Amino acid sequence: MPSLNYSLEQPETLLNLSDDQFQAVLLEGVSRTFALTIPQLPKQLYDAVANAYLLCRIVDTIEDEISLSAEQKKYFCDLFIEITKSGKNSEQFADELAPLLSEQTIVAEHALIQVTPRVIKITHSFSQEQIDALACCVETMAQGMPIYQSIDLHAGLNTMADMDQYCYYVAGCVGEMLAKLFCHYSPEINKHHDQLLELSVSFGQGLQMTNILKDIWDDAQRGVCWLPQDIFTETGYDLAELTEDTNNAQFQHGLEHLISIAHGHLHNALTYTLLLPSHETGIRKFCLWALGMAVLTLNKIKNNLDFTESSQVKITRNSVKATIATTQLTVRSNFLLTQLFNFTSKSLPTPDWQYSPSLPVEQ
Repeated sequence: MPSLNYSLEQPETLLNLSDDQFQAVLLEGVSRTFALTIPQLPKQLYDAVANAYLLCRIVDTIEDEISLSAEQKKYFCDLFIEITKSGKNSEQFADELAPLLSEQTIVAEHALIQVTPRVIKITHSFSQEQIDALACCVETMAQGMPIYQSIDLHAGLNTMADMDQYCYYVAGCVGEMLAKLFCHYSPEINKHHDQLLELSVSFGQGLQMTNILKDIWDDAQRGVCWLPQDIFTETGYDLAELTEDTNNAQFQHGLEHLISIAHGHLHNALTYTLLLPSHETGIRKFCLWALGMAVLTLNKIKNNLDFTESSQVKITRNSVKATIATTQLTVRSNFLLTQLFNFTSKSLPTPDWQYSPSLPVEQ
């Protein structure tokens, strides 16, 4: 495979790669985390999930591009929805958007936009059920995310319900898509279709809330806050006054409340994972690695409530390695995974709710 940097700086060289190599190079460029977890999936799922992540990253690139107006972002989002559904006009999309990207956008995302036609071609090599799942996710995300372009976010979102809605647009719909792909892949998994779809939204929200909490201060420097004001009103704190200097006991009390809510969502993520057949170790590891890293991140936030930058609560590479090694040993056992989750999350504030479906009997 060609040098990663060389390939991304000259996107046309990516087109000479096989589909697997093409998607792997792009994944490594835009997300090292997903480049680590997605290859754990069985081959029948890997291609579609890798492609799905690239589609979502294209939407993210549009939304994050500082050079685009709100109207331009809506135009490109609407166009990309239709492209994903139909497989047509992807060249027009790439030709129009690529020259508008600023230097702030990373090299890998520049490359991704330029090779969008190849990404879409791969999308439309899948079964219709898989295409529908991917297109539905892209449509939900691309219609939902622009809503926040016109909202003043320096003082946060108004309510916890608003945070739930935002998390659905950026992560919950991705969870739904994955559940659909997993159910399409396996009749055995499909037996739990309704439970998995319900839990998948919560799984996505738990991961997204963890990221939001980790990135509070990085976002604040950009004048953005994704926290819900009503949670902090209860503690007597006004998010409009959010600065490192006002990181006081009232703010930290509200932060603990959000940690408990995220903890509840991650508990649902465990329940989701335990519903997957124990022999589907690749899918379980895909879920468990993300879940484990989120729990460890929440622990760091809980133990450092006065943190002022994301690097202070970022988990170490050794923690990532430990998560991988531990789940390798416990991946087949619902009992051991439950014990592991309870042990690693014991210091987190207890959630006041959780979803508790009946689990299959462990073999």
